[in-house]
Amino acid sequence: MKKGFIRINSELCKGCGLCVTACPKALIRTSSKLNITGYHPAEYTEREKSKNRKCTGCALCAIICPDIAIEVFRD
Repeated sequence: MKKGFIRINSELCKGCGLCVTACPKALIRTSSKLNITGYHPAEYTEREKSKNRKCTGCALCAIICPDIAIEVFRD
């Protein structure tokens, strides 16, 4: 199984939610906190308890992000 993780720049993110819907593992959600520009940015919420809930580094979130706020890392 592929392993990966993402990093979301919360100050670039405008909270559009496209990455939330694009993630096949449901590892991204909209934050309840505001960023410096007043948006609720996306946040990475990897769940360690379940193997099928781990990020695979598929990069769908980064591809769909219009703000280029997501970096993808793969092992």
